[in-house]
Amino acid sequence: MRILGLSSFKRDPAAVLLRDGQVEAGIEDRKLLRTRTRGLPITAIESCLQSAGISWQDLDAVAVASQSLQGWLRRSWTRTKQAAFAPLANAYYEADDIGLVAQQLNHVRRLHRRVGSTTKVISLDHHLCHAATAFFCSPFEKALILTLDEEGDGRSGMVAIGESTKIRTLRTIPFPHSLAWIYTLITDLIGFVPREEEHKTQWLSLEGNPDLKNAFLKMFRSSNRPLPRVDLSFFTRGLAGGLPLSAKFFQQFELPTNLSEISKDQKKVLAASLQAACTELIGDLVEDLRKREGIQNICLGGGLFQNTLLVSDLEKRLGVGQVSVPPAPGNSGCALGAAQLAWHQFSGKPRMEAPAHVFWGPRFREQDVKDVLDNCKARYALHNTEDRKIEAVVQLLSAGKIVGWYQGATEFGPRALGHRSVLASPWGDYVKENLNDFIKHREWFRPFALAVPEEDCARYFDASPLCAFMNSLAWARPEASVLPEGLLFSGNRVRLQVVSRGGNPLFWRLLKRFGEQAPAPILVNTSFNLFGEPLVVNPRDAVRSYFCSGIDALVVGNFVLAKAGLPQPQSLAKPTFQQTPVNA
Repeated sequence: MRILGLSSFKRDPAAVLLRDGQVEAGIEDRKLLRTRTRGLPITAIESCLQSAGISWQDLDAVAVASQSLQGWLRRSWTRTKQAAFAPLANAYYEADDIGLVAQQLNHVRRLHRRVGSTTKVISLDHHLCHAATAFFCSPFEKALILTLDEEGDGRSGMVAIGESTKIRTLRTIPFPHSLAWIYTLITDLIGFVPREEEHKTQWLSLEGNPDLKNAFLKMFRSSNRPLPRVDLSFFTRGLAGGLPLSAKFFQQFELPTNLSEISKDQKKVLAASLQAACTELIGDLVEDLRKREGIQNICLGGGLFQNTLLVSDLEKRLGVGQVSVPPAPGNSGCALGAAQLAWHQFSGKPRMEAPAHVFWGPRFREQDVKDVLDNCKARYALHNTEDRKIEAVVQLLSAGKIVGWYQGATEFGPRALGHRSVLASPWGDYVKENLNDFIKHREWFRPFALAVPEEDCARYFDASPLCAFMNSLAWARPEASVLPEGLLFSGNRVRLQVVSRGGNPLFWRLLKRFGEQAPAPILVNTSFNLFGEPLVVNPRDAVRSYFCSGIDALVVGNFVLAKAGLPQPQSLAKPTFQQTPVNA
């Protein structure tokens, strides 16, 4: 049985194809089209069908993570309750929403025509799909489930219990009582791009003190219930041409109403306070749910949980190993949840194991790569064995070069996990500066991630299982301090990817081989893309990004390109440190 899962038709639409319960293909529309997209992810769908070698008529079902009419009814009811305060604004937003719903219903009609049947297309609740992604990608047989995002089908969150193949909804959080929406508004207030650069607000929070945490808690906490409850007096109720924050908000937070007058220090305090308030509120909510339901394990889904600082702090409070986050907790991951819900609904079979990797996107033949390189008149070396290719890359990395690493199928989800990565030695000269200034053009406060083999992780880091998909943080062990201080941040924490041999054997081998002549088998791993672009997908994307940036070398398939030839390795003396027994 083949089931195509689609995320909602809003931000970051994606498609995932299941075959007998296992993922056969999956990709986000944005990665293929190279720009932000909305609506029906036709390009992603066609990519999945092509990867599987099937047509639309071969699909047994199409599951969509959206119920447009139900969502419109919920939002309309919310607006109706506010209509007396702002009737003109209510009418304007209602008309705008009706137009969006009409577009979404038209997308469903297009799906009916493509598959040739109305019964094959299933519309599922958005947050139920978030819950399915979170639970079915977890190792737990039974768990609490909490989903939080900005808005989906008129809701901002859901509390549920997952057991075996069933998910039972306990309660829902209506929009606009949304922590993710508040996070987006503060991101805009700070000066970052809303609904795109919330991760910058997350990392900026490390630079400030949470002096305004209680003001945020007052803004979205109700004294008699654990669920978020936004105080609407902090927002304007009329037509908002910009930020819908009211005069009360700026007064309570002691901010100038002219946004250009907000200082850098005030922005840091805002970010830190918002981060701390979200962490406290969600932690209190989960502990309340644990007491009520008597279940300790918790699965987290929804776009808010792409915030790795938040997840890490929740793990520290709730217990490492008792918290699970799926590889793609945001809107794109709903495509997987929708397909999994439909599979269990139709098949009645037991749960599959959680996915070991997310390399579900397009892959390309060596001839495809060669055609691109020849067309670009690029000079390259061809290594016809895996060992020779790894040796060439280790030589480049040991010389302090920055390498574009393009192998196998594209990652699904928001992280680069070793197939579409830019790699560098942590001990290379000015590696952080070179990555920031000449390749990534990132803000100085954003940390880079590191990758380490699973077997070596405990020697250098205290890491949770969520680090396999970079959904949490790790702590560097003080007795095995081999990393330059510039790659660690507050509390000796580090962004970390733990690489298993089974999940990514080639990248695992590269790390192990690099560690034979470096202080440790650790590499800097950041996403392979130009500034403002999504992850590279096809070979032409990779070659263009290589030549348009400060990347020193490119390894695409078995082809190696280097702008200055293969250099001599730098001297990387292995430091000595006290070894203490640790649990792997």
